[in-house]
Amino acid sequence: MSGFKLLRTPPGSLVVFVCLLMSVVENLHKGPGVKVLVKEHDDAILPCSLSTRENLEGILFDWRKNGQKNGQKKEVFLYDAGDHYNNGHQGQDEQFKGRVSHFQDQLMNGNASIKIQNMTMADSGNYSCDFPHLQPSQTFNIELVVGTCPEPYIKTLNDMKDGLLLQCEVRGASPKPKVQWQDSAGNILPSEGKCSERGGLYYVTRWTAVTKTDQYRCVVTQEEIGHQIDAETFVPFCEKPCEDCSAKNLIGGFYGFIIGVVVLAVAKALLVATKHFRAN
Repeated sequence: MSGFKLLRTPPGSLVVFVCLLMSVVENLHKGPGVKVLVKEHDDAILPCSLSTRENLEGILFDWRKNGQKNGQKKEVFLYDAGDHYNNGHQGQDEQFKGRVSHFQDQLMNGNASIKIQNMTMADSGNYSCDFPHLQPSQTFNIELVVGTCPEPYIKTLNDMKDGLLLQCEVRGASPKPKVQWQDSAGNILPSEGKCSERGGLYYVTRWTAVTKTDQYRCVVTQEEIGHQIDAETFVPFCEKPCEDCSAKNLIGGFYGFIIGVVVLAVAKALLVATKHFRAN
């Protein structure tokens, strides 16, 4: 056996190598994961492209939505060498009928992306783009997050000693919003609040104390989906404490009433005197 040596592998090294190889193959099969964020009622593009830029016009690819309670996946869009759900192919889930399209002119560049119109909260979830006939087969995973945020609701609470307490409520937002109070100059006001989560939606309440006349805004921001909405309220204040101001207005109103009565009486007296003078 001259010229040939058998290399001995240290114990455990072969196991590590096999595990590493299996991990590489598994990652190649699953493909990269992508997160797509979009606002409710907007359109969403779910990306899926082969790095080889292989022509897909004669290939099958299948888009499905995961996470059903029964373990089944919803059929979103299937393309099979020119046949697809928009030209007669059967099997598309009712949730996606009439809402999904592909980019026909991009198939030759290996682009199997799709567009879903008019996003709803029910569209949120995990999607897969499968190429079952490729060697090896490939699957690309996409997480779709559909954000929503109703208009904030402003309420004036009971008076405080030196001002008013304003409350802003956001009921049922996703993803979690940042809620701030601002004055008319855009300055962020000190505030306190609470937040709870129910069924994937966030309910946020924030309070701020104000002590001067101004236009106040409750601003709700969801940076993840590039969304911002606000509500405004105008708060008037007297120059002095409201009790003094009210008393001053009451006294002023009383004096005004007395003066009005006197003026009316004098006018009547002059009218009577004028008539008497003409009669004589």
